[in-house]
Amino acid sequence: MTIPAPLDLLRQPGVGVGWMRVAQALAEHLPPEEIDGIWLFQPVRREDREWGVAVVAGRTGTERRRIYTASYMLVVRGRDRGECKLAVEQVGESPSAVLQDVIAGVQRRAGEPEPPVAISPALWYPPDEQDPSDPNGAPSVSS
Repeated sequence: MTIPAPLDLLRQPGVGVGWMRVAQALAEHLPPEEIDGIWLFQPVRREDREWGVAVVAGRTGTERRRIYTASYMLVVRGRDRGECKLAVEQVGESPSAVLQDVIAGVQRRAGEPEPPVAISPALWYPPDEQDPSDPNGAPSVSS
């Protein structure tokens, strides 16, 4: 097994300080168990700041998905290093069948040259530890 170098981890989509803060902020707007899709645009670094944008789909209980944009601006160098501004906004609802068209529309409106990369919601919200003795996969309960 090869352990990735720290730089490789920083380049992995969805990993890093900015994305982790987006994940925390997003969880305040949408329960993580309802998230069924996350698409990330390549973060941009200029001088001492980094910007990132994600499109997130959440289940509504119907054949529709709530669509959110989540973004961050992180100071990566200098005296204010670590300072972060976050924005999470529900931008609409969409039938599941046209979700990819909606994401392509976000890409066009944002002027992004590359399409976003899909990541698993489990990267940001790992499932709880499961009790291996429970065939239904229920979390173990301590007494």
